[in-house]
Amino acid sequence: MPAIFLVSDTHFGHAGVCRFLREDGSKLRPWNDPNEMDEAMIKSWNDRVRPNDKVYHLGDAVINRKNLAVFARLNGDKILIRGNHDIFQDDDYRKYFRSLRGYHVMNGMILSHIPVHPESLGRFGTNIHGHLHANRVKHPNGDLDVRYHCVCVEQLPDFAPILLEDVVKKIQEEGGTIGFKQGNGPTM
Repeated sequence: MPAIFLVSDTHFGHAGVCRFLREDGSKLRPWNDPNEMDEAMIKSWNDRVRPNDKVYHLGDAVINRKNLAVFARLNGDKILIRGNHDIFQDDDYRKYFRSLRGYHVMNGMILSHIPVHPESLGRFGTNIHGHLHANRVKHPNGDLDVRYHCVCVEQLPDFAPILLEDVVKKIQEEGGTIGFKQGNGPTM
């Protein structure tokens, strides 16, 4: 049976992301060269994802259109949840992604690129998202908001997609919930 993976913010071909820094001043990604970064991330992806596995990419796939071809080298049945940098025509992405979406609802969780506004979470137990790179959504007091879980590559082992069940486990370990809230799920 195919596995389901999640990933976000690969930014293939993006030289600038190789220069981004964390709040403590350390490098966000360990590479200085985008080609070196791409090759390492392609290897990590393909070591983890099999050809028939499903991968939800939660946006910011590439920065330059020419780098979209990287996705032909990546294993998996890929679905793109568009991010703020996914600005090209749909046909450019359809060569590499089976489906393009603005968001996706799965098992009472909403998958998006940018974290959903708290007032819009409503019926969802969790928002799995990207966009924040090394950061997490927090309450005004600084505590982690367990309604949100970030799957940006900077927060994943080996900068590669992570199994859905590993994300679910981590959400539960942090005190978050999976599933629709208050009986607000789909009806059959």
